Amino acid sequence: MKFGSVDNPDQIDFSIPEDHPGTATVLSGSSTDATNLYVGCAKWNRRDLKNFYPRGTKDELTYYGSQFNCVELNATFYNTFDRDQIASWRDKVPENFKFFPKVNRYISHLKWLNGIEEATDDFIDSIVHFKEKLGTTFLQLRGNFKPKFFDRVASFVEYWPEGVPLAVEFRHPDWFDNEKVAGELYQLLEENKVANVITDTAGRRDLLHMRLTNSEAFVRYVGANHPTDQSRLDEWTQRLKKWTDQGLENIHFFVHQNKEKRSPQLAAHFIKQMNGAIGANLSIPNPGGDEEQKELF
Repeated sequence: MKFGSVDNPDQIDFSIPEDHPGTATVLSGSSTDATNLYVGCAKWNRRDLKNFYPRGTKDELTYYGSQFNCVELNATFYNTFDRDQIASWRDKVPENFKFFPKVNRYISHLKWLNGIEEATDDFIDSIVHFKEKLGTTFLQLRGNFKPKFFDRVASFVEYWPEGVPLAVEFRHPDWFDNEKVAGELYQLLEENKVANVITDTAGRRDLLHMRLTNSEAFVRYVGANHPTDQSRLDEWTQRLKKWTDQGLENIHFFVHQNKEKRSPQLAAHFIKQMNGAIGANLSIPNPGGDEEQKELF
């Protein structure tokens, strides 16, 4: 993921900000005995996850599904797939695996959420074929999609069907910097049980709003191909432990890098830390690759 990349990560303050006060309020209404933890990468193809697949791997998704319990499905951003393709993917992974599809770009980027009811119906008619393996769908808005389009967001969120979990990623700073706009946005998302995506990337620290709007932490973490990638994940472990203690029900955490070289290794480290922190029992993926490739950096 190139979004938010920087040339000099050494100069970035990677500390996670304090929670927004509204987060504790949202979590106080939750009641759960155990937090669902899903951790994965953004893609499963061999070209991007270099040195992850053992030699002789015949089917990349089947192997990926044996190592991780979810994937952030960016393929749906570029294409809408028929039921046979969706079923093919669904049948290659274990029962507890989930796909987290990105809303098609025609809806989010080409039409700017304007007049997209038919396209939204077509998109939903596609992804529902993941059946029990469908995770939260996420809508990513353009960086120049400003609060002046608030009504379009409200219409989309209210049109979205109940029973299909949704998260939204806002990239323009005015959604969070303007107190009035932010308040109206958080109210809209809370009322419709929509997750507020948190994006952690080097060049856009302003997107670390730390404001949950339901009992789901949907985090898109982007490493900078730098030694700090691992320590940043350790800090996330502590914050998610805090939220879990406050009642967080679902953690959906996706590991990217500006250059996808070590995402599986970073994800494996994060899973190990989270297992210890919250008592989860996720299998720790085999980072793969030759011996000289097993170090993170």
